[in-house]
Amino acid sequence: MRSVGTLTRADLADTINRQVGLSRADSAQMVESIIDHICDALIDGEHVKISGFGTFLLRDKGERVGRNPKTGVEVPITPRRVLTFRASQLMKQRIVAGD
Repeated sequence: MRSVGTLTRADLADTINRQVGLSRADSAQMVESIIDHICDALIDGEHVKISGFGTFLLRDKGERVGRNPKTGVEVPITPRRVLTFRASQLMKQRIVAGD
């Protein structure tokens, strides 16, 4: 059963189980394997592009000076690596159309 408002790993495994016919354990293992593969690629600095879905990108942000909006005090923001996702045009069109 799908949780309200959240798509979980279990939901994905259940869909694979119903649509492909794999056992629940094999379906769950497949979901875990895909997620592990995506994570490993990102750790290695690769971009992950899923055609028709979108692209996961790692960006290195340099150090910069930020400002506390309440007090106006400047504080240094340390360099960091951030994960971003850019949806494909097809996905954007499907979401807007409500498919």
